[in-house]
Amino acid sequence: MTSPMIQKDIVSACKIETVKAILDELNGDYFALLVDESFDVSRKEQMAIVFRYIDRMGFVMERLIDIVHVEDTSASSLKEAIFNLLAQHSLSPSSVRGQCYDRASNMQGEINGLKMLIRRESKSAHSIHCFAHQLQLTLVGVSKKCVEVGKLVVLISNIFNVLGSSFKRMNNLRDSQKSTIQVALDMGELTTGRGLNQQLGLSRACDTRCRSHYKSFNNFIIMFGSILEVLESLALDARSMDERAKATEHLEACQTFEIAFMLHLMRDVLAITNELNKCLQKKEQDIANAMLLVEVAKRRLQVLRDDEWDSLIAKVSTFCIKHDILIPNFEEQYVSSLRSRRKLANYTILHHYRVEVFCNIIDWQL
Repeated sequence: MTSPMIQKDIVSACKIETVKAILDELNGDYFALLVDESFDVSRKEQMAIVFRYIDRMGFVMERLIDIVHVEDTSASSLKEAIFNLLAQHSLSPSSVRGQCYDRASNMQGEINGLKMLIRRESKSAHSIHCFAHQLQLTLVGVSKKCVEVGKLVVLISNIFNVLGSSFKRMNNLRDSQKSTIQVALDMGELTTGRGLNQQLGLSRACDTRCRSHYKSFNNFIIMFGSILEVLESLALDARSMDERAKATEHLEACQTFEIAFMLHLMRDVLAITNELNKCLQKKEQDIANAMLLVEVAKRRLQVLRDDEWDSLIAKVSTFCIKHDILIPNFEEQYVSSLRSRRKLANYTILHHYRVEVFCNIIDWQL
């Protein structure tokens, strides 16, 4: 059992027996393909192939059949790998009744994407785009119509790159976060309990990964003080002037009311759609209940728009006071960074944040 060769033999034997049981359950019937690509630990591209089918008891089953390493991720290479797997198990491409992929162009291309290549072999292999995935792409897409959201996403991504490029910086971030949590516990601001106050990490937001933007914004708010502390130390002590300049730039950008406001607004908006996303991915979900969940999410967004502006501003103000961020006078004229200060906008800072940002983002989501 301690021999790597024997361990691999045992795993291979288990795989063979598991696939046999799945194919026996499939019983030569129709099935759908679910395919996704990712990197393994050695950064080699691999493709997971899942079958969705109805078993003999009438239940919908989803079973991982194989993980195939692919040198080339073109649609034709992926199709060849899939068809080789089907032939290996004596399955016909004509039995494929559905395809489910992400929005990658090699998968969803309308001319030479994987879905079209398989459709040419099996006309009944209809392509279905996951509803939760569509929701994620749509909500992120409409949010980025607001330039302030785009700036926030870029800033968080850049800070992730700066801090995540060094184990020492990540250790400093964890140590700072640990100290912050301990101080909060000592002051009674946090309570102890199982699953509470767990160590967090910076989370990279990805348009195609469900809930990643919500997690990214939420973690950034929780770790904000620790992030500022590490950026400040980099701005003072980084080896190269380029690193110090980048850290200073990110530190200055973080300590603005606009970033604090956008972080809390997007966290609150995406918290609502995040719940919808999780519900849509439940296996027992049906389309009628999914439509009800959509309506509930829309009502919650409308309540946020109509009734929760004051509570949002209160949260942002408390956050700004805690982190020594200047709160603007909302009655002053708004000055855009894209305009000369001589050309003041004909509306106030309050109008900008409430109408042009807050209301617009929620309306787009709705």
